[in-house]
Amino acid sequence: MTKIAIVLTEGFADWEYALIGGTGGPFFGFDVQYFSPKIGQISSQGGLNVIISKNLDQLSAWQPNVIVIVGGTIWETVDAPDISDLLRVQYESGAHIGGICGGTLAVARSGLLDGVSHTSNNADFLKNNAVNYKGSAHYQVSASAVSSGRIITAPGTAPTSFASAVLAAAGLPKETVSQFSERMAAEHG
Repeated sequence: MTKIAIVLTEGFADWEYALIGGTGGPFFGFDVQYFSPKIGQISSQGGLNVIISKNLDQLSAWQPNVIVIVGGTIWETVDAPDISDLLRVQYESGAHIGGICGGTLAVARSGLLDGVSHTSNNADFLKNNAVNYKGSAHYQVSASAVSSGRIITAPGTAPTSFASAVLAAAGLPKETVSQFSERMAAEHG
């Protein structure tokens, strides 16, 4: 069974993981698990309190096929966890790495955006908040997710295209991904 690890931090963005978590397991049969730098209660931007029972060391041992870094208020602060080594090791082991909104900062800090097409909230967001980011030549202004190789990035305003790209990376058939995307976007058509 394909494994999708969703990394949540204090102040995580409620809307950025919901389509992946809410459909990945129950509708599409993936093993979706949640991880955080610390075990225990964390709160979302919207005030949802969740109990996370798995830390990032357990994520490594679990060996997911896809890792999703959810954005949130912590990524632009000095309290942001440094998960660079974790992301590089998992990527080198064959995992797909996805970051949305502030989560793209964690991917940028790891160096994984330095040689691939990617997006984020905007180019300055990465330059100003990701020390040692060297991927500006590959930055794409995009309102939706950008996938390049095994890297998926998106601005915080693109949870539907991000979820579609993550589910595709997890192995959801192209036709099913298209149907999912169309259904989620139907309201805006």
